[in-house]
Amino acid sequence: MPKPDFPRSILAFQEWFVDEQACLDYLFESRWPEGFTCPRCGGRDAYPIATRRLWQCVECRYQVSVTAGTVMHKTRLSLRLWFWAAYLMATGTPGMSARQLQRQLALSRYDTAWTMLRKLRRAMVAPDRGLLSGEVEVDEFEIGGVEKGRSGGRSAIAKASTGIIAVEVRGTGSGRIRIELIDDATAATLSGFIERTVAAGAIVHTDGWQGYAKLASKGYVHRPRSQAKAKRDGDIDPVLPRAHRAISNFKSWLRGTHRGVSAEHLQVYLDEFIFRYNRRRTPMAAFQTLLGLSSHHPPSTRAEIVAEGPAAAKRG
Repeated sequence: MPKPDFPRSILAFQEWFVDEQACLDYLFESRWPEGFTCPRCGGRDAYPIATRRLWQCVECRYQVSVTAGTVMHKTRLSLRLWFWAAYLMATGTPGMSARQLQRQLALSRYDTAWTMLRKLRRAMVAPDRGLLSGEVEVDEFEIGGVEKGRSGGRSAIAKASTGIIAVEVRGTGSGRIRIELIDDATAATLSGFIERTVAAGAIVHTDGWQGYAKLASKGYVHRPRSQAKAKRDGDIDPVLPRAHRAISNFKSWLRGTHRGVSAEHLQVYLDEFIFRYNRRRTPMAAFQTLLGLSSHHPPSTRAEIVAEGPAAAKRG
């Protein structure tokens, strides 16, 4: 039996989740679409302890939390607030800042909104997401400014942060993307990213940087194209157009929605952009994913989120 449907409009959302009980019922149907099954004894009968968001097995009296494995695990906040936060986060095209969420949900503390959004962002990375395939464009880019007094090449950038992006080629358009922060543009780093994100046998388009030279030996069909040579030859076709378009979209989104982001948490915002980009045609369906109803993530405490640094945030 499939999991329950999701609201297709804001009016439907308001009608579906009118109170706390409606949210509890939805979580129950999502967790046990074929009816309750006790994880301890396999019993099929249970009764709710609504004040604690628990269901207790009739046979062995084992208590199961309906929010376990979701972003709402052990939360003290209203489930309606979480549902609204997930809905606003999933369906708002440019995203949602903590200040905006605080205002929209009338939260008394900015810190509460910030923590909610960070937990929702952690749910954006599926632990079992598939590799990119077919033809893929790969390029590095800098998130920072040009350093004055230097010119030319990759060393000319004041490397506040460096990212690498992979974009599936879908005709003249783009398919799925992956982005990570990297420490350098060496062959080991670039190859490692590609092996983690792109299926073996794929056609990989890159620029002429020597860091990509060993891709053919790693099971890829490598098609490098030098930007300098293309310019000299008068080739008007852009080099890596899909990757450059996605990079431009990311930078515009980051400036427009979040304004300032610390380097320690930048990977989380990259993950959010990936999530939005890959679901740009089905934003309503993303509502369930954000709540953690599609896959279980380990519970996250605020202390863990604050302590998460660049190394911990990289996605393997």
